[in-house]
Amino acid sequence: MTFFSSFTTTSKLALGLGASLVTLTACGGDDNDDSKNWETSGANWPPVPTVVAHRGASALRPEHTLEAYRQAIEDGADIIEPDLVITRDGVLIARHENAIAILNADGTVREATTDVVDRPEFASRKTTKTIDGTAITGWFTEDFTLAEIKTLRARERIPAIRPGNVRYDNQFLIPTFQEVIDLARTESQKRGRTIGVYPETKHPTFFQSIGKPLEAPLVAVLNANKLTTRDAPVFVQSFEVANLQQLRTMTNVRLAQLISDGGRPYDFIAKGAAETRSYADLVTPAGLQAIKSYANGIGPYKTLVIPVVNGALGSPTALVANAKAAGLPMHIWTLRPENSFLPASFKKAPVADATVRGDSAGEITAYLRAGVDGIFTDDPAVGRQAVDAFLKK
Repeated sequence: MTFFSSFTTTSKLALGLGASLVTLTACGGDDNDDSKNWETSGANWPPVPTVVAHRGASALRPEHTLEAYRQAIEDGADIIEPDLVITRDGVLIARHENAIAILNADGTVREATTDVVDRPEFASRKTTKTIDGTAITGWFTEDFTLAEIKTLRARERIPAIRPGNVRYDNQFLIPTFQEVIDLARTESQKRGRTIGVYPETKHPTFFQSIGKPLEAPLVAVLNANKLTTRDAPVFVQSFEVANLQQLRTMTNVRLAQLISDGGRPYDFIAKGAAETRSYADLVTPAGLQAIKSYANGIGPYKTLVIPVVNGALGSPTALVANAKAAGLPMHIWTLRPENSFLPASFKKAPVADATVRGDSAGEITAYLRAGVDGIFTDDPAVGRQAVDAFLKK
């Protein structure tokens, strides 16, 4: 049985709702060329271990741009991952958050993935909203039409850590989910290997609360793209639970439960005393069996598999074994190349420099040895190198 072999997909609406799942298959000759009929992946897709391009090649290009996804495919990603949010007119687009620029209390920019802060015509759109219990001041996708979003340009989200990406600021457009699917299909056919899509639904409870649920638009896009079966090259993921349970009734594509290293799914929080479980409860044997009832796999944070102890990776937990016993493959997140994100034992000199690239391949290899089925990485070239080297041993 291949990884997530029980998942299904449906996809394709015009200008794009968002789903997050693109994968790449290392196919050889014509007999194994799954890309000819992209909507249905072959029995060997996705390859294991799987290299998932987290927001594209986001260590090399501003995240969630077609250029970042295209670079990821060039670098050997099996799947590309768009986070999905929605516009005022109901189109799914790829952004890390619905907040496309966030301000500090003093009015300075805390984080921005677009140039909206420098667009005087949109100054009046600045507002404060409570997203998953946190008050945020900035600009939000649901207050813009797709046409307006298309006038904006992407920016590097973490310029202090990735200053090299700043040179691409204001050059790239914001893609729709449909455009991400189109890229995956076209590149699959061109390269003779299946490149999947791995959409994540962002803040589904919030979007439901404002009358802009993500589920129906997502399924509509999948259906329009004939991504409707469990062998479609798609995984849909979410940090919330009810969102995935609803999707399970709407589509046969593969679903993955994301699991953080602390806290609770926001839909659990929103239910108040009626739901007291946490993410920690989801990774128990009983919790994994509950996930199995609606999802086909899990996406845990990496330290739930191997904790960091005194700056180094410690001993693996029982999660891999327990997940396999439950029949739930896993893709861990997120493996990033810079010192800022690496355990001390994998940092490189000067270790105090957050921008320096450390031994990301070494970290990835440790998790592969622990038995994970795939990795989300910000640098698919490093991920591809580590996976290929691991498979040769």
